[in-house]
Amino acid sequence: MLISLLILFFSALLSGLLVFAIPNLDQKNYKLALVFAGSYLFSITIIHIMPELFSQAENPTTIGIYVLLGFFLQQILEYFTSGAEHGHIHKHKHEHSQGLSASIMVLAAMIVHGLLEGSLLAHPSVIHAHHDANSLLFGIVLHKAPASFALMSIIVCQLKRNKLAIIFLVLFALASPIGMVVGDYYVENNALADETFTILFAIVSGNFLHISTTIVFETSSDHHFNAKKLGVAVIGALIAIGAEYWF
Repeated sequence: MLISLLILFFSALLSGLLVFAIPNLDQKNYKLALVFAGSYLFSITIIHIMPELFSQAENPTTIGIYVLLGFFLQQILEYFTSGAEHGHIHKHKHEHSQGLSASIMVLAAMIVHGLLEGSLLAHPSVIHAHHDANSLLFGIVLHKAPASFALMSIIVCQLKRNKLAIIFLVLFALASPIGMVVGDYYVENNALADETFTILFAIVSGNFLHISTTIVFETSSDHHFNAKKLGVAVIGALIAIGAEYWF
């Protein structure tokens, strides 16, 4: 568990700090990396999370409703995050910057999302009965890296204060590890019913479906066919399948 916590924390922290090292990001390569991450996350959600959710559920229709709830909840969160959780980098102009209050709003929404996805790694038996969660951890890391980079690009533009931006980054990087620790505590002490965890993970899987599909569609200019992006997406899906069977 400690290794997973460190991976979650440092993947977000180091990715966010890259904003200072790469001021002029190559958009083409960045979008391809996003396509890969989005395809992997989508595939893991489809072949890992959702099958276990529905196979363990007494009422699959109810689970489907909670997945939809998570999908639309993510749409609401994006109103506050400016799309940072799926790597959407905004080039803010000074006159549109809302300063500290806007940055706090973005950070708070991202922390909520981080806590939810961290809790998904708590390993309750009702969810992870047949699979190890290494492939899921990898998927969350692939998602958090561009999300952290995008978050910092937004906050740095809004705050114009690098030290405070780094403090915000550390708080975001801690969110998923804290979510994992809290979730694991509730699992180990049977503090929440299995049904409650199932509902929570159904909501998070809906979040992941929204994030991953948004990544893929947003990186397709005018939704024109792009063989390179399709190839990268297929590779991401194949690696997800391989990770699910090998780990």
